[in-house]
Amino acid sequence: MATKNSQGYDESKIKTLSSLEHIRLRTGMYIGRLGDGSNQDDGIYVLLKEVIDNSVDEFIMGAGDRIVVRIEREEASGLVRVAVRDYGRGIPLGKVVEAVSVINTGAKYNDDVFQFSVGLNGVGTKAVNALSSEFRVVAYRDGRQFEARFEKGVLKYKRESDSKRESDGTLVEFTPDREIFGDYAYNVEFVEKRMRNYAYLNSGLTLSLNGADYASKNGLHDLLYDEVGDSTLYDIGYWRGDKIELAFTHTNNYGEQYFSFVNGQFTSDGGSHLSAFREGFLKAINEFFKAQYKGEDVREGIAAAVAVKLKSPVFESQTKNKLGNTDIKAWIIAEVKSGVDDFLRRNPEAARRLQDKILANEKLRTELNVVKKEAKEAARKIELRIPKLKDCKFHLGDPKGELSTIFLTEGLSASGSMVSSRNVYTQAIFSLRGKVENMCGRSRTAIYKNEELYNLMMALGIETDLEHLRYGRIVIATDADYDGFHIRNLLLTFFLTFFEELVTQERIYILETPLFRARTKKETLYCYSAKERDEAVKELGVSAEVTRFKGLGEISPSEFGQFIGEDIRLVRVDVQALKAVPEILEFYMGKNTPERREFIMQNLVSDL
Repeated sequence: MATKNSQGYDESKIKTLSSLEHIRLRTGMYIGRLGDGSNQDDGIYVLLKEVIDNSVDEFIMGAGDRIVVRIEREEASGLVRVAVRDYGRGIPLGKVVEAVSVINTGAKYNDDVFQFSVGLNGVGTKAVNALSSEFRVVAYRDGRQFEARFEKGVLKYKRESDSKRESDGTLVEFTPDREIFGDYAYNVEFVEKRMRNYAYLNSGLTLSLNGADYASKNGLHDLLYDEVGDSTLYDIGYWRGDKIELAFTHTNNYGEQYFSFVNGQFTSDGGSHLSAFREGFLKAINEFFKAQYKGEDVREGIAAAVAVKLKSPVFESQTKNKLGNTDIKAWIIAEVKSGVDDFLRRNPEAARRLQDKILANEKLRTELNVVKKEAKEAARKIELRIPKLKDCKFHLGDPKGELSTIFLTEGLSASGSMVSSRNVYTQAIFSLRGKVENMCGRSRTAIYKNEELYNLMMALGIETDLEHLRYGRIVIATDADYDGFHIRNLLLTFFLTFFEELVTQERIYILETPLFRARTKKETLYCYSAKERDEAVKELGVSAEVTRFKGLGEISPSEFGQFIGEDIRLVRVDVQALKAVPEILEFYMGKNTPERREFIMQNLVSDL
C-alpha cells in the first residue's frame, strides 16, 4: 500500500538537466548573485571577469601583451554589448565550439599550456555563453579564423575561413540576458577598478577600456602607492620572486591594511598566503633589528600588497575570497624574509623610520593597555554580557557562519521589529542608543572611554585584531531620514578611522529598506524610491493607499522579515583608494563647519 508521502512521486518526477539548462536554472551556483550592476559583485561583472581572465592567462603564458575591452549600451533597446579581444594564441580552431559550450572542456587542465590560473573548473566561458542572449566567439590562428554564434547557449552559426589581416588571438562578444539579469547596467567605475588591478598584477600588460589604457610598470608598488599616496612613513618596499610579488610600507593610520591576490584573484578575506606574509614580515624585522618585537607593534599601521602564483589553488569558498592551501607557508615566509631584509639593507633611512614606528607603537600599546583595563573593569560592574546585543547561534568560523550578519540598528523600536523577524541562527541585532560619538581625529583610547562604542567593538570581537571577528557581514540599518543618515555617517567614521580593514575586506554594508508601501486590497508593492512609488501607483491605480515609512520601527515584524531574508538588499561600503579616506572624513565629519555648510547648501536634496 502506497504511503501518503510516496503518492505522486515516481520515475517521471526525476529530471536530468543538461549543463546549459542547469546553468540557467541554478545561476547562483556558477556566478553567485545576480543583481542589476549596482554592486560590484553582481553577476554581469563576473561574466566580464571570466572572459578577461582567459585573456590574461594568455599573457601570463607569454602570448599577447594587449587586451581591448568595449562596453557599449544601445540607446534604443537598452541592451549592453561587451567585447573582449586579446592577442594571445587563439583557441585551437577545431575546438572553439566545445571550449565555450561544453562543461569540463578546456586547456587549463594541462600544466604545459596554463600553469597559473584561477579558473580550473572548465566552466567560466560556458557560463557566460549560457547566460547571454547573444554570444559570439572568433578565434584567429595562423591566417585562419573560426567563428561561432550562440543564443542563450545554443549554437546558431559556425564557420571557418581565411583571416590573413587579423593577428592571432580571440574575440569574445556577449550580451547578458535580460531574462536572467533584468534591467541591468555596467558601472564604469567598477570596471575601471578591475582594469587597474589587472594592470597592477601583470606588469607589461596593457588593457584598454573604451579607448582608455591601463598599464603598470612597477606592479604592486604602483598599486600600493595609488592606495596610500604620500602618507607613507618611508619609501615603499618592493620584492618580486618567481612565484611571489610583494610591496609594503607603514602609515599613521590605525590597524593593518592588506591587498592579497592568488593567480590574479583578489582574496578579500586573505588566507594562508597572507598569514604566511604576516609571519614572514615579523621574523624579518626581528632578525634585522636583532629584537623580539611583538607582531601587533610591528604591523600596526602597515599597508601591504602580496600576490602569489600557485598551480593548484584551493579556496575555502566558491567566491574564492580566501586561500586554503596549507603547503605554501614555508616558501612564502622565506621569500618574504628575503625581500624585507634586502629592502632594509638597501634603505637604511627607511629602516630607521620603520624602527621608530615600531617603538612608537610599543609606547602607545602600553598606554592603551591602561585604558583597556579601566574600561573592562567598568564594563564588568555594569553587566557581564554585552548590553543591547541579541546574538545569533553561528559566527564567522563556524561551519554555517560564513554569512552570519550583525545589524546595527538605531533605537528599540527598529531592533524590536528585526529581532522578531530575524533568522536566529545567522542574524544578530545590536541596538544603538541614538547617535554615537564622532570619532573623526580621535585616538584609539577614545573607544575605551565611550561605553557604546566599546560594547560594539566587543560584540564584533575586534578588540585585539580582526582575526576574531564574529560576523561575516556588518550591516548598518538606520532610518532613511536626516538623523538616520547622520548615525550612518558616524558609524562609518568609526570603522574607517579605526578598523578600515573591515571596509577593504568587504564586511561593511548598508541595509536598503523600502521608503514607501503602495497597496490595494489585493496587492502590496514596496518602493525604494519616489520613482518606484509613482510607478507602483500607476500600476495599482488611483485607489492605491500609499504609506511613507518614517522609520524602521514603523515596519511591522511580519513585513520586516522579507527585507532581511533571501531578498535582502545590501549596498557594500567601498572606497576607491585609502589615501582619500582621511580627506573625506575630515571634510564631512571634521571641524571645517563653514566649508561643509556651504557644500550642503549648494547640493541640498529636498526630497528624501
